[in-house]
Amino acid sequence: MEKTDVVIAGGGPTGLMLACELRLAGVEVVVLDRLAERGRESRAGGIHARTMEILDQRGILGGFLDEGRRLGVGHFSALPLDFSGFETRYPFLLMIVQTAIERLLEERAAQLGVRVRWSSGVTGLRQDESGVEIETEGGRKLRAAYLVGCDGGRSTVRKLAGIGFPGTPATMTALLGDVSLTDPPPGRIFQERREHGSFSVLPFGENWYRVMTDEHDHVADRDAPVTFETLRETFVRIAGTDYGMHSPRWVSRYGDAARQAERYRAGRVLLAGDAAHIHFPAGGQGLNMGVQDAFNLGWKLALVVNGTAPEELLDSYHTERHPVAETVLGNTRAQTVLGRPGAQMNALRETFSRLIEVDEVNRLLGGMITALDIRYPLGDGHPLLGRRVPDLDLLTPHGPARLYGLLHDARPLLLDLGSGESVKGWADRVDVVEASCADRVWTLPVVGEVPAPEALLVRPDGHVAWVAGSGSLETALTTWCGPATTA
Repeated sequence: MEKTDVVIAGGGPTGLMLACELRLAGVEVVVLDRLAERGRESRAGGIHARTMEILDQRGILGGFLDEGRRLGVGHFSALPLDFSGFETRYPFLLMIVQTAIERLLEERAAQLGVRVRWSSGVTGLRQDESGVEIETEGGRKLRAAYLVGCDGGRSTVRKLAGIGFPGTPATMTALLGDVSLTDPPPGRIFQERREHGSFSVLPFGENWYRVMTDEHDHVADRDAPVTFETLRETFVRIAGTDYGMHSPRWVSRYGDAARQAERYRAGRVLLAGDAAHIHFPAGGQGLNMGVQDAFNLGWKLALVVNGTAPEELLDSYHTERHPVAETVLGNTRAQTVLGRPGAQMNALRETFSRLIEVDEVNRLLGGMITALDIRYPLGDGHPLLGRRVPDLDLLTPHGPARLYGLLHDARPLLLDLGSGESVKGWADRVDVVEASCADRVWTLPVVGEVPAPEALLVRPDGHVAWVAGSGSLETALTTWCGPATTA
């Protein structure tokens, strides 16, 4: 029987990001996928600011920026949100299809020594006190210390682990297609609501478009086949025209079912991405949330597998990420309702549209959609605690540096801006950087200006775990980096 440290079920963006994070820490990883090969469907179509920051923190964002197209706006139920003033180096939505995201992440994973095994869906699992035995298609067996299900909304791993998936059922049906158009509508993004539903047309590349329709109070059989003709007929029924669509690359159907796993961990089995939560893809949050799940879990799981931190550290993954998904499920439910046709809803949308023009409302909703507003429950005190650290311009003894550039190796970082704090006992696993920062007031998305501290402990996922003057550094180091090493 083959043995490894961690098995990841699912080779999509979440699984690949998790595999990369684990390999950075030297953990042996096997990625299993039920598909015969990498799919060619475009699927998700963009990444938000926080995900770009995550990729930047590992030094791999450049390839994504090269292949994507930048838009300074997002939306809340098709009502425009302005991202241009957000306090991040990436105040825009990067339009990039999922196939390109997966290719770039798989190239990174391969560089780190990760292999994806196709036609290897998980069919059985049995866990005990020391590990998990996994059976795959064809009867192949593996044994790992941990198994992570990143295998989608119908996750086999979730079902085999006996983890409940409560939520709300679908109330509508949406169709999506990547097609060519002979007579496209004007504009970069064209969206309209009509009597029988809504539709949108987005240019995604040279002579091809992403087209979508939403029909409320109609729930299709999710197992029934969806065809190009179905998409075309639905478009004509709602929009009155199909804009001359032809040459389909991909056609799919989805709904607004919103569900979340009762727990993200059952012993040595964990869940991430769509295996942990599903929702209507309003605002383009799904892929981003999955990648952020992996970013939160990877370094924690690596510390536990390597014996540096106790197993209890894994409980913080559910504690921190479950509420984030609950918020996303809530805002996508709200966006779905706002998208319904009818005179009453038109009036509500008009009111909502005027509210979004208020800076504070735009900032609140934009921070939620981009995930720049996330604050993990890491204690009271300085407003930085639990939030993502801003990408500061620093002056170090070795010259100028960006803070995110100091996180490429996925190690905790003590940034000393004049406090003289020590990490004795943790020097083997915590980087210490003495630096100066010209800015004495830092600006955080949604929050606004906060005073610059004399020192802060930054976790490998870029969230602040300790700030000088807010609790004990030794306690924070023990919690997030494991017990001190004795000489």
